[in-house]
Amino acid sequence: MTVDPSIVDLEALRVWMDERGLGEGELIGVVALTGGTQNLLLRFRRGDRDYVLRRPPVHKRANSDETMRRESRILGALKGTDVPHPDLIAAEPDESVLGASFYLMEAVEGFIPGAGLPSLHADDPDVRRAMGISFVDAAATLGAIDHKEIGLEDFGRPDGYLERQVPRWLAQLDSFSELDGYPGPDIPHLAEIGRWLDENRPRSFEPGILHGDFHLGNVMFRNDAPDVAAVVDWELATVGDPLVDLGLIIAMWPEDDGQSALSSIQPWEGFPTADELVDRYRVNTTRDMSMIEWYGVLACFKTGIILEGTNARAKAGQASTEIGDMLHAVTVSLFERGWSIVTRLG
Repeated sequence: MTVDPSIVDLEALRVWMDERGLGEGELIGVVALTGGTQNLLLRFRRGDRDYVLRRPPVHKRANSDETMRRESRILGALKGTDVPHPDLIAAEPDESVLGASFYLMEAVEGFIPGAGLPSLHADDPDVRRAMGISFVDAAATLGAIDHKEIGLEDFGRPDGYLERQVPRWLAQLDSFSELDGYPGPDIPHLAEIGRWLDENRPRSFEPGILHGDFHLGNVMFRNDAPDVAAVVDWELATVGDPLVDLGLIIAMWPEDDGQSALSSIQPWEGFPTADELVDRYRVNTTRDMSMIEWYGVLACFKTGIILEGTNARAKAGQASTEIGDMLHAVTVSLFERGWSIVTRLG
């Protein structure tokens, strides 16, 4: 496979790996991995080891390189914990090697359920139920880690974390208007949901690590078992309120037909309901979950704005129009879902 050297210069990567003693010989079997809409992944083999390289997109965002540095840091910190994650091999914080910060991680053998279930999982509803339990257990395990003990004391700013959420994401939405061709957001109930979130915000929480984008599209399951093999795509990870991850699980969990905002999983029969996932999380945490639906609304608000960024970049010619239109539709769906929770709560 020929890889555009403006994206990844394989010769420069080979030299960089030589300097770190990471295998010998050529990089073979190079293939681009799909599944994400933001950053780039290449899988390849060198010697007797498989590698996955992760770097920012061709049209980098202002914080793309720092995002790679943060991802590599948290993956390194999670080594030895019970959180299923790709093992970090090596990272390059400097942008001079490939034009962007990047890192190498171990290849994970497994599947993302939205891409189709292997026969073991597709043929047995009990296996699918166990998949859902393993999924929410991974979130609870992450949230239970003492971030200070694994060297992440300065990885986030938990003080005022919830107070910053609405202003932060509204500011990010405003920043999209700097992209030529983007007419501005056409998002239902934007102001009303933002106001409701501020007025009903929990007044305290127990700080911990959160993934920030915890949904079924960012989790790989083992091919031979119902267990999570690895949680992937750690670009939004920080130290804040881990219940934000559970809120996203609620917001993104498929309906009874297996359809969600970002994927379709078939067959769906056997998977736990969102309420059952919340109950499962509750028995594995000491956190106050009395306001968990607020976190679900926040997840709709935050994730919808993040996805709208790809729509804005598509309007500016920096992303696929097809993907931009698809993700804008998801944004609208998420805001409608968030508004339905708000109106139900009164």
